Amino acid sequence: MPHIIRPAMSSDLPDLVHMTSLSFEPIFTSFKRVMGDDIYDFVYPDWKKAQKETVETYFTNPDKYHAWVAEVDGILAGLLVLVFDEQSKTGELEFLMVHPDHQKRGIAASLNAFTFDKMREHGMELVAVGTGGDDGHAAARRAYEKAGYTALPIVRYYKKL
Repeated sequence: MPHIIRPAMSSDLPDLVHMTSLSFEPIFTSFKRVMGDDIYDFVYPDWKKAQKETVETYFTNPDKYHAWVAEVDGILAGLLVLVFDEQSKTGELEFLMVHPDHQKRGIAASLNAFTFDKMREHGMELVAVGTGGDDGHAAARRAYEKAGYTALPIVRYYKKL
């Protein structure tokens, strides 16, 4: 599917917040299933609000976060946020999201390739990304592995007291 990648603009924010809610619904459903109600409700009392605030942060701190969007026929289809650390020459793929209606159409692969290009342009020698090990993040793990990332499994435990 033909798409373009362009710098994100503040006028994109309402659509990106809506897209985040749609895209992350399966992830938080998976979290709830894995964690159980008590822990989930404690850790994620209002995930939609938290995700909205996260996306807004990318627009209020442009010195740190560098955001681009993918568009298909003028409609937002994805969001990419990168962080460059010139001192360590390590970049972070902070956020990559594709709208559910546009998934499995090569947009994530294109955004990953774009990430590598931008990292090289900024002198980065390593790029890192984190994602979940739950079922809700299976598509993200496949996209990162397909792009050539090497996984380091990390486990985080919770216990409600």
